[in-house]
Amino acid sequence: MSVDDPYESPKSIISSESDQSATQGTTHNEYEGLGGWLILVGLGIVVSPIRIIAQVYPSYSAIFSDGTFTALSTPGNESYNMTLAMIIIGEIAINIGLMLAWLYIAFLFFTKKRIFPRWYIGILVFTLVFIIIDALVFKLLLPGGLMFDPATIKEIMRSTIALFIWGTYTLVSKRVKATFVR
Repeated sequence: MSVDDPYESPKSIISSESDQSATQGTTHNEYEGLGGWLILVGLGIVVSPIRIIAQVYPSYSAIFSDGTFTALSTPGNESYNMTLAMIIIGEIAINIGLMLAWLYIAFLFFTKKRIFPRWYIGILVFTLVFIIIDALVFKLLLPGGLMFDPATIKEIMRSTIALFIWGTYTLVSKRVKATFVR
């Protein structure tokens, strides 16, 4: 019963509640689906593993094909530095892990899984932290080199912007809340 009419019939109360829930359902459905700004998020998700391959493969294939890695990992060689060789292997492993994580995130995205936002934000944070730690480690190992060369600064800026724009969008978007419910 409403406050305005203490003698309102139960039928009108049920009808009123049905109208409200139908309206709420329409609002929820209005935002449901992979549309709007989520299209850009999806594009970034699809491009990320390809981008990792495009960046990592040329760098590391050169290290292995020109003998640099062999020189770093062969005891007795004047360039021997097992720590640096292990860091290169670690970087390759982490980048492969990142590529697989992005593929998993794509699966979560296109199947509209409820855990997508947490994974997505988590991988954005991990990527930013990894880039910064990687630069610091190389600075410790190679003190004469630049810690934040232009390419590293560009990646830090790209990752920071992606985290703040798309991470925030993922947290506050009505479309994200309505879409990732499975």
